[in-house]
Amino acid sequence: MCFSARVRQNLKHLSRRYEAEVDWAAFEELYRRRAEGEDIRTSRDLQRNFQHPETDVERSTAAYIGQYLKARRDEWENEIFAQRRRVAEAEESLAKRETKKAREDIRIGTKKAQDYLDRLTDLRRTEANNEDARIFPLSFAPVLIAEEGRIVIKPMRYTCRLSGKPADIEKRFPGIYNARRDSLDDYWRGVYGRSHAVMVISGFYENVPEHLYQHRELAPDEKEKNLVLEFDPKPSRDMLVACLWDHWTQPGKPSLNSFAAITDEPTPEVAATGHQRTIITIQERYLSEWLSPCALSKERLEHILSDKELPYYVHQIAA
Repeated sequence: MCFSARVRQNLKHLSRRYEAEVDWAAFEELYRRRAEGEDIRTSRDLQRNFQHPETDVERSTAAYIGQYLKARRDEWENEIFAQRRRVAEAEESLAKRETKKAREDIRIGTKKAQDYLDRLTDLRRTEANNEDARIFPLSFAPVLIAEEGRIVIKPMRYTCRLSGKPADIEKRFPGIYNARRDSLDDYWRGVYGRSHAVMVISGFYENVPEHLYQHRELAPDEKEKNLVLEFDPKPSRDMLVACLWDHWTQPGKPSLNSFAAITDEPTPEVAATGHQRTIITIQERYLSEWLSPCALSKERLEHILSDKELPYYVHQIAA
């Protein structure tokens, strides 16, 4: 299960590299909805596309991003003030009489104030790092799709809510950010062979049980503990992850474009770490075919998935 990935999100670079058109209006709409209060998660790298806007749509998008960031900054500054006041009141109470509640207020208030301070520090950070490119389930990221004979870059949510499914399907089945290859003709049959996408990544992260990583059995009474491993192709390269997507609507609710990455049996070096699945990265020569699958036979689709890229993945324990 690819629970996190480092995604290439420079829209103009992706446009040039894959001869694709950017649906700028779709990104403007995404950030408008977030600024107006929807729970929409995006990475810092995606926001950077609008740091130096050149068109009216880009300027409008930048304004929505600024509106959202100001709201978060004001909210966190107010929380810091509230928690510091909580600590001060508890300290004043302790000066009069020792109580468990006052001690807890100091402990919790101090921790929460520091958490919000850390958020503000990160919000004000200008230098880039690897974390800025990471997406997680329920985050939005740019993907390539085919639309009227063109390759188009659109924002979609990583966790696919299929058309006709209830709005809370991802709460009941949180693993639908990935589509197992052996279930493409079952759960995913409505979109497999019809609605395909590609996500461009440079690496990915997996949760792996520590005892499997160490090639041992759990000790008696030992609780399972997870490690987060970071996998990178060697040599470094961009990888085209085969994805499925769908457009979901329901009366009275915001529409949603969302996607899932297709996974297969693990490559040997991934399996050796104790992980049981690996994302499928297709060869670039199949990009146009994969994105326009309706005219392809099932055999051709299976060939594209089987004739996948097989980079050698090196790994490290993520910080």
